[in-house]
Amino acid sequence: MQWLTRNGKTDPLGASVNAEGVNFCVFAEHAESVSLSLYDHSGHSEVARVPLHRGEAGLWSVQIDGLHAGQLYGYRVHGPFAPQQGQLYNANKLLIDPYSYALHGEFQPSVRHRAIDEQGVLCPLDNAHLMPKSKVCQATPYTGKRPDIPWSETVIYECHVKGWSARHNCISPAKRGTFLALAEDTFIEHVKALGVTSVELMPVHEFISEPFLAPLGLSNYWGYNTLSYFAPHRDYALDHPVQEFTEMVSKLHSEGLEVIIDVVYNHSSEGALLGPCCHLRGFDNRAYYRLDGQGQYINDTGCGNTLALEHPQTLQLVLDSLRYWYQVLGVDGFRFDLAPILGRNKRGFNAAHSFFQCLAQDPILRRAKVIAEPWDIGPGGYQLGAFAPPWREWNDQYRDVVRRFWRGDADMLGLLAKRLHGSADIFVNRPPSSSINFIVSHDGFTLTDLVSYEHKHNQANGEHNRDGHSANYSCNYGVEGHSQDPQVKARRLKAQKNLLLTLLLSKGVPMLSAGSELGHTQGGNNNAYCQDNAISWLAWHDYNSHHPLASFISEVLTLRRYFAIFTLDRHVHPDDPRFSLLWYRPDGTQMQTQDWHDASLHTLIYTLVDNERQQSLAIVLHRGGSERTLRLPPLVLSSDAPEPGDECVPGRWHCVLSSDSHTLGESDKRTPPDLYEGDELTLSPGSSSVFSNIPWPQIVRPSA
Repeated sequence: MQWLTRNGKTDPLGASVNAEGVNFCVFAEHAESVSLSLYDHSGHSEVARVPLHRGEAGLWSVQIDGLHAGQLYGYRVHGPFAPQQGQLYNANKLLIDPYSYALHGEFQPSVRHRAIDEQGVLCPLDNAHLMPKSKVCQATPYTGKRPDIPWSETVIYECHVKGWSARHNCISPAKRGTFLALAEDTFIEHVKALGVTSVELMPVHEFISEPFLAPLGLSNYWGYNTLSYFAPHRDYALDHPVQEFTEMVSKLHSEGLEVIIDVVYNHSSEGALLGPCCHLRGFDNRAYYRLDGQGQYINDTGCGNTLALEHPQTLQLVLDSLRYWYQVLGVDGFRFDLAPILGRNKRGFNAAHSFFQCLAQDPILRRAKVIAEPWDIGPGGYQLGAFAPPWREWNDQYRDVVRRFWRGDADMLGLLAKRLHGSADIFVNRPPSSSINFIVSHDGFTLTDLVSYEHKHNQANGEHNRDGHSANYSCNYGVEGHSQDPQVKARRLKAQKNLLLTLLLSKGVPMLSAGSELGHTQGGNNNAYCQDNAISWLAWHDYNSHHPLASFISEVLTLRRYFAIFTLDRHVHPDDPRFSLLWYRPDGTQMQTQDWHDASLHTLIYTLVDNERQQSLAIVLHRGGSERTLRLPPLVLSSDAPEPGDECVPGRWHCVLSSDSHTLGESDKRTPPDLYEGDELTLSPGSSSVFSNIPWPQIVRPSA
């Protein structure tokens, strides 16, 4: 077959379809030559090899008239091989296009992918038959209507695409574990019934497994090992990953649900020096990765390499990828794994890094929701609170304080109060929604395991239980692991409700981890990144729509939506004209300075009052191991708009939520009765309750 080739355009990067054919452009600043290998439809036979023309700024391009969308291709790049200078060019390696919108074929692990062998010399082995091929695709902008949910109303559901549906009997076998499963009514009805507004998907970029996992019979499940920053992961699709991903996004949007994706721009799947050479390393190792003076990778990620966002071309790659996922594939936002990497340069983390500035002023991306995991393992890597608006941040201090309070650690009341009220001490001069509050996430114990194990049990990972965090702040309630003891099971169920109630009625953006609503367990594995099996997949055979945890989450989120103080995106201060927040001792008197460090206090009561809407809440958190009698504080509401000297009248407290209740909205002999000022209430050990001046039926079915 004959094609007409000529000098191409150096913008845009990647393979772009035009009226005459396809324009190809790549960046390889230090290369001596770049050739394009064209493949037949099977991806096995190379049918042509075309040289690219060098342009300015290290850009190489060629226009091939007569080519069409669907063409398979790869690159070979010639250049200096000088490891001590960070140059690892090796034309024996077929490379995928860093801007591939789709890939064809499987990546097959092999030492053939190495640019350098163990003796430090150039690896002569060809890897083309083991590499996927890039596929020419035509990008069409997403035109669906986005939900545009304010941060103050956002409730996040962190979800693994495969793990959610892999064992779901109501999803057809063909669709289980795919994007299309999340477009099914089964998924949508489930998350909407919980009260979720935004689905946060664990990595959906094309990824591969780390080389050391295959000999252990394991594979990368979580997906934090990116092969392509543009292509959706093929294993999550039936036939057409791009089309099926956008179909899922469109369906979720039509149901009022946002889609946020977890992205990994801190490192790539090429790993350390002996890792595969399959994309960035082969085009320009010195530009795309951070290296020391001896050409060795700086490993601030713990994954073998670190992307160099201080280099303009790497910065452009990341921004172009983000724009593609937002503008073409329709996602609403991004959660950035190890986000301090994005702001690193040779002097360390810089909150004014060019990446943050570019993102803030970009006319497309400045509309996206952006969430930071605000730590990495490099020097000065813990940066919680350092990301400027519009960033939101995973708040691990919230997680740890709430866990430690309910576990029974001493001297936690003061810290707990700060976390409940939006962590203003961390997010200085920023709104409460800056804090993404969570108790559990994909990384660590599940909610059920948090109340069932005091030690990690990661033997299945093949690292002799050395991997994963050891400081989990967990409690097993008397038995390590699974128990059929009714008392142990009841205590664990209530403990999970206590944690959920605390999370969902805190100021900030709550994030639920999928499976928390159905008692999902990983058998004590707190680092299940390599467990693509029943350890990680949700066990739906044990679930029904009336699961006590699912019901509880739904009821608490109903309460959160009803009371405006939870969606108020500012902190409440003593001089606030509308809202008030007061903290109380168990005897109904206000907390004093010395009370915050009183080791004998195991109960915290606080009231939230909305004078404008005449709403008042009293939240009671009792972590003690024995019953406790307390008095609720006075229920007072201003008779009109709050002004000095307003007359206040006492009211009646209605118990609207309780972790003692099996299901909510139904009568239960353990649910406290209505109370008046001065009435006593006996709390069961380790329990939480919410009282309001508005009875539960009115909250569920508010009057017009």
